[in-house]
Amino acid sequence: MAGKLLDYNLLVETALRGAVREALKRAAEFGLPGNHHFYITFRTDQTGVELPDYLHERYPEEMTIVLQHQYWGLEAHEDWFQATLSFNKVPERLVIPYAAITAFADPSVQFGLQFRVMPNAENRPAMATPAPIGNAEPGQAGDADATTEDSAERKTGDVVALDAFRKKKP
Repeated sequence: MAGKLLDYNLLVETALRGAVREALKRAAEFGLPGNHHFYITFRTDQTGVELPDYLHERYPEEMTIVLQHQYWGLEAHEDWFQATLSFNKVPERLVIPYAAITAFADPSVQFGLQFRVMPNAENRPAMATPAPIGNAEPGQAGDADATTEDSAERKTGDVVALDAFRKKKP
């Protein structure tokens, strides 16, 4: 490590993805308490993402899913998670690496994170700082049919970059 600088952006990104993993692990083990529910946006073109061809054709770059009422068999592993969701009343198993996630929100507690991902770049996050989302309003609740949507149509609230809190050098 001598001679190399610490990449704090990558360290923070990794830690925040760990928080997403832990939330999914708890939901897999205990279910979602109270009104908790997750909106998860991910890159469908990332290595390791598994979804049916017709969904990949409909969402060739990015897709949002909701884990609330109609999901089954949630499993959270070290590098990926999987769940079965209903699409037009057809159950489909999705496998999503954490590295493919671009946004995670739990609107019940106004919590959200945004990540930047480099498409098809060995599933490593870009050298970017994740930004917390305030007052996330991801859209309507329901099964996956009603909540998968293009990113441009989602309302994600105000994004606050961490750079705004850093001291400026004279």
